[in-house]
Amino acid sequence: MTLTAADDAAVAAPAPASVPVDLAPWWRTAVVYQIYVRSFRDSTGTGTGDLGGVLERLPYLRRLGVDAVWLSPFYPSPQHNHGYDVADYHGVDPRFGDLDLMRRVIDRAHGLGLRIVVDIVPNHCSTEHPWFAAALAAAPGSRERALFHFADGRGRDGAEPPNNWRSIFGGSSWARTTAADGTPGQWYLHSFAPEQADFNWADARVGDYFDSVLRFWLDLGVDGFRIDVAHGLHKQDGLPDDPHAALDESTGDPVNSAAWNRPEVHDVWRRWRALTDAYERRDGRARVLVGEIGVLDPRELARYQRPDELHQSFFFEFLRTDWDAVAFRDVIGRGLAAIAASGSGVSWVLNNHDMPRAVTRYAGGEPGGRPGDTALGERRARAALLMMLALPGSVYLYQGEELGLPEVVDLPAEVLQDPMFHRSGGARRGRDGCRVPLPWSGAESSYGFTTGAAPWLPQPDWFAAYGAAGQEHRGDSTLHLYRAALALRSALPGLRDSDLTWTGAPDAADGVLSFRRGRLLCTVNCGPAPVPVPEAAVLLLSSDPEPPVGKQPTDSAAWWLV
Repeated sequence: MTLTAADDAAVAAPAPASVPVDLAPWWRTAVVYQIYVRSFRDSTGTGTGDLGGVLERLPYLRRLGVDAVWLSPFYPSPQHNHGYDVADYHGVDPRFGDLDLMRRVIDRAHGLGLRIVVDIVPNHCSTEHPWFAAALAAAPGSRERALFHFADGRGRDGAEPPNNWRSIFGGSSWARTTAADGTPGQWYLHSFAPEQADFNWADARVGDYFDSVLRFWLDLGVDGFRIDVAHGLHKQDGLPDDPHAALDESTGDPVNSAAWNRPEVHDVWRRWRALTDAYERRDGRARVLVGEIGVLDPRELARYQRPDELHQSFFFEFLRTDWDAVAFRDVIGRGLAAIAASGSGVSWVLNNHDMPRAVTRYAGGEPGGRPGDTALGERRARAALLMMLALPGSVYLYQGEELGLPEVVDLPAEVLQDPMFHRSGGARRGRDGCRVPLPWSGAESSYGFTTGAAPWLPQPDWFAAYGAAGQEHRGDSTLHLYRAALALRSALPGLRDSDLTWTGAPDAADGVLSFRRGRLLCTVNCGPAPVPVPEAAVLLLSSDPEPPVGKQPTDSAAWWLV
């Protein structure tokens, strides 16, 4: 594919006329677009995306039709875990810009009618954070060390970790310090990489500190926070061994009940909710707190969304569901039933920066392995989009899914940067494959991502076919499907205020998922053969480039007016 500078200019063209940010609780039905900043757009030629690139492409997102933008961490950080190891919660890393540029991003987004949600990382900080540096310099039992989890080791000379906890990234959750005289010292807890030390939330100073962090960014104008590891923070008193601790490492899921989902964490979210509610009462602008919560039971997830806690939490079970109508109906039903009981709504998600892209999952591919049947995966991912956008609640999109991007499964081992890959000795491929910088066009060597140095992760040759500029010229492109679906979702009252009613075969036993929202009927054919289209229904939108006539193709979804 050969594209010109004019093609790229079309992607960055001015959005529709600016609109004011309204005062409604927008988050209940919002579509939020996640920007992984270092891979979105490089405006300075360094090979790493930055806030200038975000600012440049905000009109593109407005035209796409989303309501808000969630920014991955951009704080000062040594980048051992790509910004989730924060060294300063009150600033912007020079790699990405500065506070003045961040203010411009917020102001421009608001001028376009977009909200800005920023990532906050309260479970742990960088080992280069001033607090941790002071803790290392202080003596065991000091006030400085009380801000983290320091403990003596077990066994002879304390050479063994204090307990049996395992890091989500692999290996022990403990790293040993070295005393000033060069002898081995105490151990400190890190639930992820060794460069990410867990805070001790039992110390009141930690809560006070994060109150100041929230106020800083709210005063700057942000509209909410995506909370990293919101099921973490508090640990069981005494830090005891846990019989299931090894599963944290082997599965990547937080199973250790002594380290995760402790009851005390709910007090933190009540405190944060009171703080953000006070801002809303002051100026009438609704803020949102959305949690990344790694619990597997929807009923337990719903506890985080009680009226005085978080507004939302990601429903990851939907993302993990295989391409199967019965499985989809089951997980959707359980999600709606559990979350609705909290008085909140479900936040649906099919992609994010931690999971292989949906196209590849539905294609039968996997990171480090075969890509699978990518054409099949693309059809299913397009259908899954229409299904997701028709569900009650909010939706979170991940950058590049509107382009139909598959996972980059064959990155050479020598370029992989995810600490999960390195900590596991290569046993777990890690998340780099979904973080490869975006293709904006097909003309330049970096597909429009940067004009200077090579991108921080290499882009495959086949990215040229997925560039946003090229998709502007193809009416059947995935980009056009996203725009059409988001526009319809915004325009149809039934997709904002109607409950879901199942239709069709009981339990979707025929391979077809079918449900109504007001006058909108959504049908998803997961079965092996075409099925008859609904009678007396008017087609509004189909995931298949060829509109269904008489029968709806397999691996497709459609919206009908009934």
